[in-house]
Amino acid sequence: MEKLPKIGLPILIGVIIVVILIAKSLVTIGPGEGGVLFEPLGDGINTERTYGEGFHIVAPWNDMIVQKVRQQSISDNMNVLSVNGLDITVSGTIWYQPEFKNLGKLIQTKGEDYVRELLSPAINAAAKSVVGRYTPEQLYSSKRDIIELEILEEVRQELDGQFVNVKRVLVENVKLPTTIKDAIERKLKQEQESLEYEFRLESARKEAEKVIIEAKGKAESNRILSASLTDKILQDKGIEATVKLSESPNSKVIVIGSGDSGMPIILGNQ
Repeated sequence: MEKLPKIGLPILIGVIIVVILIAKSLVTIGPGEGGVLFEPLGDGINTERTYGEGFHIVAPWNDMIVQKVRQQSISDNMNVLSVNGLDITVSGTIWYQPEFKNLGKLIQTKGEDYVRELLSPAINAAAKSVVGRYTPEQLYSSKRDIIELEILEEVRQELDGQFVNVKRVLVENVKLPTTIKDAIERKLKQEQESLEYEFRLESARKEAEKVIIEAKGKAESNRILSASLTDKILQDKGIEATVKLSESPNSKVIVIGSGDSGMPIILGNQ
């Protein structure tokens, strides 16, 4: 009986070691994540395999490095210069996604903090390059979509072969010096008022042309009608009207002759 505690202690220690080894060997990778194995007794990062979601058993002396592999985003404020040297602050958001099958190579070459080491410098360099081609007015108003596409293209070129895919670049805000911003807004307002004035003038001109065309049409119609009303036609029309009037049961018409134009002379109508 006295030997039991001496035997039980090594067993207890053994059980604890086994539990630690099992806990160390079981790795859980969550949704939207991937893992790469670091083998300190081997070649370091295993770049041949990326582990997906779920439970995995690894050797207790190896470490599983887990990273997000779904689409992610980062937002940043970048101080850049316009084409005329003005200091401008650009706020943007970038959607990116690491390549799942090359996650080991990404971590091996750029480290676990690849966003700070790789992605952010590439975005800043692309933003400075693109924004530097435009004036403050273009940045503030009409070139937003074009700038986004150009930054996206340059970022993709910077990251070509770096195991990270950039999906989209969104320029959310362009902050200009107050004096420049006010001047641009005044200019845009004046241009809008000028366009509105030109629109009213064009509408008035078209309306005047419409009235002139209608008047010419009526004048031409009257001219044709007058030319077609010969004495013969007037005589026939008068006779036709007289006949219809004489056929009326409530009318009494006495025709005593015709005038110089051939129109009948009516003595009375009762």
